[in-house]
Amino acid sequence: MKVAVIPARGGSKRIPRKNIKPFLGRPMIAYTIEAALKSGVFDRIIVSTDDEEIAAVARTCGAETPFLRPAELSDDHAGTAEVVAHAIRWLENEGQVPDLVCCMYATAPFITDADLKEGLLKLQESDWHFVFSAGGVSCPIFRSFFIDETHGVNMFFPENYESRSQDLPVALHDAGQFYWGTRDAWLSDQPIFGPRSTVVMIPRWRLQDIDNPEDWEYAEMLFAVAKEKQAS
Repeated sequence: MKVAVIPARGGSKRIPRKNIKPFLGRPMIAYTIEAALKSGVFDRIIVSTDDEEIAAVARTCGAETPFLRPAELSDDHAGTAEVVAHAIRWLENEGQVPDLVCCMYATAPFITDADLKEGLLKLQESDWHFVFSAGGVSCPIFRSFFIDETHGVNMFFPENYESRSQDLPVALHDAGQFYWGTRDAWLSDQPIFGPRSTVVMIPRWRLQDIDNPEDWEYAEMLFAVAKEKQAS
């Protein structure tokens, strides 16, 4: 049994009501649910939320909301793995035992059904514990620096001062879209960023965090351009 779990709590602070805020005319969560439905790989698509309004929007978009998430898993400190584990245990109490579970973030409009299917295939054809989407970082992080308390410049990795960018390791970044995992991996709270995980590589332009209003505006513009290009 393959299950999608979409965490979507109601208490977003940096962008209020972020999960259901209109993104180019549609609730943000609709894009994630649409990708899950379009992939055709899930037996159940469950939105885990503590918010009745979010639950209603999720059902309108085609997902299930069979429970409301408890308050202790809905504050700023609740981890994703805890939320997914709660959903798995809820299913098992209902007599359904999922073998593969995909956590999908509700604020990932650049997610695609093709990436979801590729991630599932990688998980099924190997002994990986997790498979998630990632992309290359545009700037060489090993030559990055910070401003100290005196307002001076300091390198994070001063040993790389003389290194050429092309000679440094390629750095990847979590896309914040989806995380396929086995039931046992989720329930044992294993780290996703570890040697038993691998990635589905996505193009850099789809590697978009949406954490503040400026991010939101930029993502809408980028999404609209991409959609127009695909239609032409």
